[in-house]
Amino acid sequence: MTTIVELTNVSKSFNDRKVLDNINLQVQEGEILALLGPNGSGKSTLLKLLALLLPNDSGEIKFQGEKVTGKNTELLRLQSTLVFQKTLLLNTSVFNNVAYGLRIRKMSKDKIAQEVQRALKLVKLEGFEKRPAKKLSGGEQQRVSMARALVLQTKLLLLDEPTANLDPKNAAIIEEVIAAVNQQLKITVVMATHNMFQAKSLPTRIALINEGRITEVGAPSEVFGNLSRNLASFAAVDNTFSGIAKNSGAGTSIVDLDNGILVEAAADKSGEIRLFISPHDIILSKTQVISSARNVFRGKISAITDLNSLVKITVDVGKPFTVQITKRSFAEMNLNLGAEVFITFKASSVQIL
Repeated sequence: MTTIVELTNVSKSFNDRKVLDNINLQVQEGEILALLGPNGSGKSTLLKLLALLLPNDSGEIKFQGEKVTGKNTELLRLQSTLVFQKTLLLNTSVFNNVAYGLRIRKMSKDKIAQEVQRALKLVKLEGFEKRPAKKLSGGEQQRVSMARALVLQTKLLLLDEPTANLDPKNAAIIEEVIAAVNQQLKITVVMATHNMFQAKSLPTRIALINEGRITEVGAPSEVFGNLSRNLASFAAVDNTFSGIAKNSGAGTSIVDLDNGILVEAAADKSGEIRLFISPHDIILSKTQVISSARNVFRGKISAITDLNSLVKITVDVGKPFTVQITKRSFAEMNLNLGAEVFITFKASSVQIL
């Protein structure tokens, strides 16, 4: 797989405060890479370095195999575009905002009109060409910013919290646009986010970043399926609990989560711990399942969320446990709020953090 951008031992400081510390990262052609981390972790600064808008203090940055230097920065910068979290639009029409970059690049009027129409169609703003950009809603303005970036057809699209503070409708449109331009136009995307659900569903890979350091890189299934201490330290992840563990004497531990909830884990632990059970490892049933699983709890459905092909169900057993099942299973079991159900999971599915 071709590497678009490679950072090797890259650091960046502001006023003697190190914002990025020894970053090593490769961005692969055609992927969606999510930079996932809390506010202040260095995500936005890393995006600006990838966009070549900031110089690195140390280390090396390569763009398509070419080392970035003071001499070639301006030329290489044309290969990427960054959409900032805070929308910045010109005080003119939507058309003029989207066309701005193309005019700077001396494109013909006919070609500009064609490309602007294409970009506005992608972000579902057809017919908005003559509207004053600054009078649009916040979500619509963000979509204009996306169109302004997409119209340039760069190799790398960088997005800083693209759906932050947007209503669900506009957030969904932005996410659809990101997926479409990646799959249909083959544009490589790097996006900063602290949205857990977005990070699970949209990217090809996730790079966890905290306090200026990348601590883990992997597919969403790997990062969330094997919950790391770093992710747990800042993420509100489903099925993460604190409790007191006692050794059972049989190679397992019994963890008291309070409210009478005792979870058996395949680990020899004692004392205060945190644990995680992946929603995919929990079996949901209307009657108790006969199995060798050590953990069986009865509870009631307290929340149901549609996740397109899946349904996310919260079961209150004294603690809220999240389960994910297919829509077909949901329909076959005829589930609804308040229904009494059982959840079942193995001791080996309990991960000690």
